[in-house]
Parts: sequence; structure tokens; C-alpha cells
Amino acid sequence: MTAESTLAATAQRMVAPGKGIFAADVPLKGLMRGWWGESIHARSEDAAADFQEMICRTPELGDHLSSIIVFPDVLDRRAGDGTPLADLIAQRGLLLGITPTTGWQFLGGSKHEYVPRGLDGLAKRLEDWRERGVAFIKWRVAARVRPGLPTERALVSNARSVAEVAALAHQFDLVPIVEPEVEMKGDHTIERQFEVTERFLHRTFEALYEHGVAPEEIVLKTNMVVSGSDCPEQAGVDTVARETLRCLRRVVPPALPGIGFLSGGQSDRDATAHLDAMNRLDPQPWSLSFSFGRAIGRAPVEAWDGKADESSGQTALRHRARMNGLATLGEWSAEMESGTEDGREPESGGRKTPGHKTPGRETERP
Repeated sequence: MTAESTLAATAQRMVAPGKGIFAADVPLKGLMRGWWGESIHARSEDAAADFQEMICRTPELGDHLSSIIVFPDVLDRRAGDGTPLADLIAQRGLLLGITPTTGWQFLGGSKHEYVPRGLDGLAKRLEDWRERGVAFIKWRVAARVRPGLPTERALVSNARSVAEVAALAHQFDLVPIVEPEVEMKGDHTIERQFEVTERFLHRTFEALYEHGVAPEEIVLKTNMVVSGSDCPEQAGVDTVARETLRCLRRVVPPALPGIGFLSGGQSDRDATAHLDAMNRLDPQPWSLSFSFGRAIGRAPVEAWDGKADESSGQTALRHRARMNGLATLGEWSAEMESGTEDGREPESGGRKTPGHKTPGRETERP
């Protein structure tokens, strides 16, 4: 089998029906500070490391997840009994992916827009990671919606960085997850979110084409087309599903294996409901899957009882993975959420619940 066909097969496996990707690339200090949610146990770095071990030990995790994304330090970390965390992940049948960005810097001449850091020395790191069993990498770029933003220069600069990393990933037989995100934070309408998302995706795929990156060998991770988090008029579930797919059909090549949506600050169940609604509409040329971080991780971090095995955190993690796996098939329902381990009622699709605050994406944002 050629390297190209191997990459295409890996990309298809990552977004296989019934499964998706857990974006667990949050640092230990981020877990301690509540980036995913408040925990009564993960209050120290050692405790946060125990929480990550708990995730890696969760039985049947591969039933509804195809892959997991982590930071590079996880490759060198071991569980309490000495087992490498990477081995625990492999034992659960998950593909391992790495986030290689090392921070953010201002776009030249701007005080409001950013580009990621991490390209320097990336080729050597990719070679090392591939030899250690890593199957894919993820490179995120972001656009903020504000008056006068994003600028065309910022979109083009970030799109080119995505394409450069994707081309490097293919050079080292790694599947790239390309992640152009239009952030939902702001008071903009769903129409404005649609406009910026379409433009950012256009620039991204133009850059990928110019860099010779085959769409069959990548996975797209991008935002759903939603109302801004502070917009007075919040679009409902069906509207989000229709507008997201209308936007994607204008831009995304049919050859792409699939799309792993990010949750982008949505509540757990809103993200699941939107994904489910999309998969209930007419079939699309690509698989519609998920690459959620907080929308999967929040429930287990808040439910965790401090144990590495047979913990309430594992129960919560399996539940969120299963709910999202069902959503990739269009088989999820709000009733399935009732009476689960966290005891919360389902949230109304497309709207924030009273008192709900959308936390900033501190794991990746500048």
C-alpha cells in the first residue's frame, strides 16, 4: 500500500460513522484552572496528571472515539504503574494525534489578529513523532469577528500556515487535521458567522491546493455556523444545521473524507444536538463527525472522583462519547441525556441556558 493510500485510509478511519475525535489537548495547568470545568480533585499538577491517566484508562473508549489529540508532553509521560500513556491510548484502539503549536504572535502590523507559532523545527518533531506511533497532527488557526475584523490579510496568512503544516505532515506520512475556526464569541449574527466562515474556508482550501495537499488525505476541523455567543437572537438547532451545511457545500471539496466539527464554546448538548440535526438531513459527500474538547471533557472533569480506574469520570466520559457517536449517525435524542450521571436536564438546542457563560478557549487562544 502506498503512503498516499495509507494516509487516506487513516483519515477515513478518523471520521468513521459512529465515531469521532476527542480533542484532549489541554495542559495540566489548564485542567487545574478549570478550562474544561471545575473539579474538586484536579487542584494540583499531580492530580491533573491523575485525571489524564484516568482518561487514558477508560474502558471501551474506542467504541465511540476513533482518535485522541494531546500535547507532545504526553508522549513522555507514564501512568502511576509505569505504563506509558501512549500505550494506554493504543490499547483502547485510538489513533494518537499531536498539537504542535507553541503559542501565538501578533500578525505583523496588527494589535488585534494573531498567527500561530511552531513552524520552526517542526519537520524534525514530525519525524520523531511519526517514529513514536503518532498518526496525525492538528494545526489550529482562528478568526475573530469584530467590526472591521477579520482582515483579508489575517485570513490569508493563517490559511497559508495551515497549508504549510499540512504539506509537511504529508511529507512525514502524517494525516493533518486542518482547523480554520471562526470564533463564536461576540454579538454577531448567524449571517455574519456564515459570511466569515465561507471566506476563511475558501482561503484555506485555496492555500491547500497551492501547496499540493490532496483533500483525500486530510480531515477538516471547523466551526459550525452559529449565532455569536452574545447575539440577542440565537438561531435554533435546525437553522444551525441547515446553514452550516449550506456553507460547507459552497467550499469543501467532495473528495474530503470528513469533517470533525469543533464545539467552540457551545454547551455539551447544544454541540451534540447540532451535529445530530446535520446528520438527519440529506446525505453529504463527507462524513459529519466531531472533534470536541470541552464538550466532551467538561462532564468527566466535573464528575471525577479522583480515581484512576472505575471512576465516575470514566462513566461521564463514556456517556459523552456515546452521545456524540450516536449524533454522527443521526440517532441521538435529548431523552437519552435524562437521568445520566451528571443529573442535569437537556439544554435547549441553539440557545444558552440561563446563567450559562461561554468560557474562553484558553487552551489554544492567544
